[in-house]
Amino acid sequence: MAKTPLFLVPGTLCDERLWSHQIENLSDVAEVKVCDVTKDDSISRMAQSILEEAPDKFALAGLSLGGIISLEIMRLAPERVIKLALLDTNPTPPEHDQIATWEGFINMANNGQFLDITITHLLPILIHPDRRKDETLVSTIIDMAKKIGKEGYINQLKAVMTRSDQRPILSTITCPTMVLVGKEDMVCPVHMSEFLTESIPTASLEIVDHSGHLSALEQPEKVSALLKKWLTS
Repeated sequence: MAKTPLFLVPGTLCDERLWSHQIENLSDVAEVKVCDVTKDDSISRMAQSILEEAPDKFALAGLSLGGIISLEIMRLAPERVIKLALLDTNPTPPEHDQIATWEGFINMANNGQFLDITITHLLPILIHPDRRKDETLVSTIIDMAKKIGKEGYINQLKAVMTRSDQRPILSTITCPTMVLVGKEDMVCPVHMSEFLTESIPTASLEIVDHSGHLSALEQPEKVSALLKKWLTS
């Protein structure tokens, strides 16, 4: 049986390591490609870049920023996506206080404090409180941020600062859709995923226990199993 083309879209300051368990454990049913979302500074251009790389029909899964980009792909070319998974995703436009915070992060990055953003400001809210002393997990998150780098991060911040309200797209989505969220996600809380599920006619909701915002990395076995079920059902 032919494998399904699967495009995985990472979140802010994340690279292919966010999806390392999924890449390994879905390879028997999918041709997996992890997208680069560092080179453009708008959600629309990020989505268009992925569509230029993608085959005519493909499955799509995105986490956080990756979910926002995935929803933009559903606006631009819904007929090309055969299955959709939205992990820890917020479909609403940015709020004023968020924009102010991100502008502060851009200033920090430009003033030689790039890594301080992840270590001091992001880590305390990104992962489940019990995992903050997990040295392997924490070092992976910091190393991913280093690889994305200052310029890639600033592009990502500019993209989320100028993103549109994606709620009007949701009712138009007709492909099989899985919405997944870490139960303890502080960045995109469970109620956002409940809203996505209620608004997308074909959506089902999976809440992953003992996980914060980076569900694919924090609970890799559970997330891989759910993605495999979504892909093959």
